[in-house]
Amino acid sequence: MYVGHLAIGVAIKSKFPQVSTLAIMLGVGFLDIIDGILIMLGINHVSPNLQSGPYLFFDLKFIDWDHSLLMAILLSILWGAIFFKNKTTAIVAGLACFSHWLADWPLHNMDLALFPYSIAHFGYGLWGKLGTGSWILEGIFSAIVLAYAWQQFKKQNISIFWPVVFLTISFFNLSPWFSPMKKAAQLAEPNASLLHGFFVFIGFFIPALLITWLINRQKKSFQ
Repeated sequence: MYVGHLAIGVAIKSKFPQVSTLAIMLGVGFLDIIDGILIMLGINHVSPNLQSGPYLFFDLKFIDWDHSLLMAILLSILWGAIFFKNKTTAIVAGLACFSHWLADWPLHNMDLALFPYSIAHFGYGLWGKLGTGSWILEGIFSAIVLAYAWQQFKKQNISIFWPVVFLTISFFNLSPWFSPMKKAAQLAEPNASLLHGFFVFIGFFIPALLITWLINRQKKSFQ
């Protein structure tokens, strides 16, 4: 999942307007930000596979240090602990982080370990079962979540028009036809994995900063 994570972040922010936008938006992508870094460092491992749809074009061989259930829980606690000075922010940020694993479970193809190097793995596998259909389902899910966020923000006299525009563009950019991951998967190793890791990292880090800025700008203009 990609845009769905960011949509969840926007929805969480709409429900908890007093909580730091950045804590939420970086939180929903924190596991993948770590994943991208670990892939580039050679700790996590992916393998190019142009048949791996709908938009990833890589098999996730080993992502246990951030996407196993145990590490997702620990990293969520760590992310929340960063904001320990404000109990509400700490709890919401931690839950935002863990929402990433929960949202990944329906899509991932049994590559979410119970703990690092565990034999037991999770993932319902909609990517593999539905292919492009899973991308469409993610779009429908994201639209519903953003519609909820839109209504919540509307009550606060805040428009999320530009975040929605940005996420819509991002959704079609990471599609079965335009995904930059397909280009990365056509490179020789280790360049393919390095570029994949880089795309994963910036794919969550930069949008989190941009959406934070867009939402906070709207809040300031209203105030």
